[in-house]
Amino acid sequence: MGSSSNTNTSGGASDKEEKKKEDKIKGKDSSGPSFKENERVLAYHGPLLYEAKVQRIENHEDEWRYFVHYLGWNKNWDEWVANDRLLELTEENVRKQQELDKNQVVDKTMKSGRSTQHKPKVSNADAKADKDDTKSLISVKGKKRKSQLGTEIQDKEKRSSHSLLVLQFPLPLKKQLVDDWEFVTQMGKLVKLPRSPTVDDILKKYLEHRAKKDGKINDSYAEILKGLRCYFDKALPAMLLYKKERDQYAEEVKGDVSPSTVYGAEHLLRLFVKLPELLASVNMEEDALNKLQLKLLDVLKFLQKNQITFFTSAYDGSCKDAADS
Repeated sequence: MGSSSNTNTSGGASDKEEKKKEDKIKGKDSSGPSFKENERVLAYHGPLLYEAKVQRIENHEDEWRYFVHYLGWNKNWDEWVANDRLLELTEENVRKQQELDKNQVVDKTMKSGRSTQHKPKVSNADAKADKDDTKSLISVKGKKRKSQLGTEIQDKEKRSSHSLLVLQFPLPLKKQLVDDWEFVTQMGKLVKLPRSPTVDDILKKYLEHRAKKDGKINDSYAEILKGLRCYFDKALPAMLLYKKERDQYAEEVKGDVSPSTVYGAEHLLRLFVKLPELLASVNMEEDALNKLQLKLLDVLKFLQKNQITFFTSAYDGSCKDAADS
């Protein structure tokens, strides 16, 4: 009995150590949270990692949870996450983030022959696919979802792992988004309007760039840029402005003035963040989506190449509204 008792005691101590290790991995470390408030981290959302900021911390049923804001994204994406979805913002983990981004693009390209839609895929010629992707980009009206926010976020997360349209932001543009968010929401500074170059100017410059590269004006690119301009004008007041920018919008965009003739690269970049969401409801063939993705990525690369020229480094305007967006 004594020997058996000693064995059980030893085994119990060992089990406790193992349990402690497991709890620590899962965020149930009683010694304290693994991350601090206002700490920048990398957070898993679907299969990818995004830079985020820990806003609040709580211990729920002996498990640490963190309320995070994804930097550069609308606050509707803010959510509570467990320890296992967060990583420290280190060079090694940033490389892991880049690798996941790269693998996601490769994976989608490799799977381009298989449809993820419920209905069977109908093959089209390349020329027709090019035409279809252009028409679909222009024709979408941006329908509002009827689902509740919680269900909506779950649906978006599920779709993010299967979506064919995965816009991979170059790291310099990701940083641009973060800086833009901090200037407006944290420092109370606004982009001085009207901007130069405007969104219209940038899209025209890109078309000239493509014409020079291709040796002719590409009608497919011209139609996509026309669609982007239309999307921008409609989406800006609805989803691209932070709350602190709304008064400025009311002052600058009046009558028949188009937002694309007033705003610049900073707000155009926000549109690219929203494009996967806007195009999620578009009924497009997989091949057409892949072609569209490549064209949009090319526009992003053009923005990155001209980042110093297109983006402002000074946010001069002041916010009247102190509330966060």
